[in-house]
Amino acid sequence: MKKILFILIILTTYSCSSIRFDYSYLSYSSSEIDKKFNESQRNNWHNLDLNYDSIPGMSVERAYNELLKGRKAKKVIVAVIDAGIDINHEDIKDVVWVNKDEIPNNNVDDDGNGFIDDINGWNFLGESYNETLEMTRLIRDNLNENRRYDSAKKTIKSKLDDRKKNIDFYNNLISQIENASEIIKTFLEKDSFSDEDLENLITNDSIILNSKKMIQYYNSIDVDVDYLKEGIEYFSDQINYHYNVNFNGRDIVGDDIYDINDTNYGDSKVLHSKKSENHGTHVAGIIAGIRNNNIGNNGVNNNIEIMALRAVPNGDEYDKDIALAIRYAVDNGARIINMSFGKSYSSNPEWVIDAIKYADENDVLIVHAAGNDAEDLDVIENENYPNDQYLGKEEFSNNFITVGASTINYNKNLIANFSNYGADNVDIFAPGYNVYSLLPENDYESLSGTSMAAPAVSGVASLILSYFPRLSAQKLKSIILESGIKVDIKINHDDRESIYLDSISKTGKIVNAYNALILASKSKRK
Repeated sequence: MKKILFILIILTTYSCSSIRFDYSYLSYSSSEIDKKFNESQRNNWHNLDLNYDSIPGMSVERAYNELLKGRKAKKVIVAVIDAGIDINHEDIKDVVWVNKDEIPNNNVDDDGNGFIDDINGWNFLGESYNETLEMTRLIRDNLNENRRYDSAKKTIKSKLDDRKKNIDFYNNLISQIENASEIIKTFLEKDSFSDEDLENLITNDSIILNSKKMIQYYNSIDVDVDYLKEGIEYFSDQINYHYNVNFNGRDIVGDDIYDINDTNYGDSKVLHSKKSENHGTHVAGIIAGIRNNNIGNNGVNNNIEIMALRAVPNGDEYDKDIALAIRYAVDNGARIINMSFGKSYSSNPEWVIDAIKYADENDVLIVHAAGNDAEDLDVIENENYPNDQYLGKEEFSNNFITVGASTINYNKNLIANFSNYGADNVDIFAPGYNVYSLLPENDYESLSGTSMAAPAVSGVASLILSYFPRLSAQKLKSIILESGIKVDIKINHDDRESIYLDSISKTGKIVNAYNALILASKSKRK
């Protein structure tokens, strides 16, 4: 991952996506982390143990080694509401949920659940993928009765101006680097050059010397032109789709997004639409990547079936899709639902609230990412949907866990600087920084975000249920929150220095599988 903090000064974070760009705020730089921890530790750090490995992971490996050997486990269905999932990936295909009551590809709803050929889940996006943000829809669809309509209008203009400036900045930086590189290549009479070539380059020509210094400087802070181009693509998507009031990606689906009873849409194609649609695959891999097979990553739990529910586009998810996806998961046997997405505006929050309550009534745990805006969710203006409370009111269910992101550093930089927080609205933290997992088409990469922290918790929750299947969703939530590792060191986060973790979360803890399993066993005996 590339350290380009000086570029990220103008990069606003985004709630529902994983973050590719690394941050240099950590006490260990990427190169220092490479020296301090070997590749195996870096790729599996979120599963390691603070006492045994000196890494603040979730003690998953310790739990397997000390608590679970020889014990029988039951399969748990975990629904992943996300972007498309590569269910054919080499490191997850054996743990994908299969609807045994449905006959594949016969165009008949064999099990009578209202979804035709839903073998591995359901695709609520149909053929669509690129989408607007919810604030854009408020303006596009003239929903001026929404209490945040004026705020949306003002924000869209500001965001568009910022994105255009960012693209200009990135293009200018790429041009500088490429021009300097061409000057060096011409001088050296080479098609490419190494750091050693630069070091040995001697000349009195000021233009060549300046080009040398520029490239050496950018190399020293790990600036990569390909990452800059990826940033331009990201900002271009925001201009063309996210904040474009003239765009409607839903047209191709054909349903009425403001009618919760219009359910005859979507299809059974839960796969990703293109390789860059990788979020759902990465999330699923954190939960259930095949363990100890000498490829990929170690998921938290393999006694599991991943139900794929494609409902998160390249933009904000629709309230209707999320509400219906939650209900699908509940009705088709899921015990845990992972939701690594979020947004700041909502047109029909009541639909999702009703679905969360439905899950609560049917004993299903929901794990949700806190978001990546470095905002205090206890402030009403910092709205984050979905949640288990609305506009600062009391929680309306007891089956919902909101997760912030922690890092590999057990020091003042323990909490990822992009993570949202809140003494009332973020329950617990979990590893969400440089977490190694799956990408589509048998690929792998480390990504960061609360999107990675949520499935870490979902994995632990499923692990507990595998061995203690009679636990209720409410009891499961209680065990996870109570058994976390209490963090007593002082941390820095979002301009707050020397604070304790319980001042920015309900528990002040990091999720811990080892402790959770022990507590679950005691709860069973009681």
